[in-house]
Amino acid sequence: MDREIHAVTGAFGFSGKYIAQRLLAKGHEVRTLTNSPQRESPLSGTVQAFPLAFHDPKGLAASLEGVKALYVTYWVRFNHAAFTHADAVRNTVALFEAAKAAGVERVVYVSITNADPASPLEYFSGKGRLENVLKGSGVSYAILRPAVLFGDGGILINNIAWTLRRLPVFCVFGNGGYHIQPIFVDDLARLAVEWGAKRDNVTLPAIGPEDFTYRELVREIGAIIGHKRPIVGVPPTVGYLAAWLIGQMMHDVFVTREEITGLMSDLLHVPNAAPTGTTKLTDWVREHAATLGVGYENELARRKDRKLRY
Repeated sequence: MDREIHAVTGAFGFSGKYIAQRLLAKGHEVRTLTNSPQRESPLSGTVQAFPLAFHDPKGLAASLEGVKALYVTYWVRFNHAAFTHADAVRNTVALFEAAKAAGVERVVYVSITNADPASPLEYFSGKGRLENVLKGSGVSYAILRPAVLFGDGGILINNIAWTLRRLPVFCVFGNGGYHIQPIFVDDLARLAVEWGAKRDNVTLPAIGPEDFTYRELVREIGAIIGHKRPIVGVPPTVGYLAAWLIGQMMHDVFVTREEITGLMSDLLHVPNAAPTGTTKLTDWVREHAATLGVGYENELARRKDRKLRY
């Protein structure tokens, strides 16, 4: 059998790296489409890099010629002067069109829990619109809907731990009773590769085996890393201001108003859904208790310095 070619967006980044590693372990040839071809990565030299040339449809399609399956992790977390959700939607549509033009047989798209084109939140509405575009493209698809990813290089869980290590109290938005179902990034990669090999069209939750309230999540992390703090509920506007100040100090965006609204609206929760991940966050935190949160994970620094390793 000829060696299959698979393509992954952002294989030198976070989730894309894990997907690419699993594909390589299965003996496939892997390409990456990336805006950061010079980023330091253990996959440099192993994975052939092509530009995410959204402005060049023919060139984008050419980079996908011969590709069996495309794994799309590309997205932006928030609106910024240099990038917006609207840009990400338009660019992803161009990527789907290029995949179809190149004859790609399967697209695995990493979406978000509770994606909905009618959502007032751009993150969730943009993902929902892209799900619909992919469903109408005529290309075989698998849509994976994770809540929050954790693993080496992840941002949210690390920066919760970073805050617990440095501040005398931890503020949660409102009562902290809304839920979150984090999934290990390599469990997501396993799902992606598994469904990349199939041809039935599916939309699946990608959630881990533990279901926390946000308050419980913070309490568990603090206890495991040895930095238990009083957890104080504050109005969302006060919590956002505190997060904004941290962001200013770190030259980053710590959290956005939309992220707070999505979290408090329970949009990172899929009640009654069976977990598709097997790795417990608490087990992973115990394994990394000595290092988790020692350093801050900076979203904007990664985007500004395209050579910075994840």
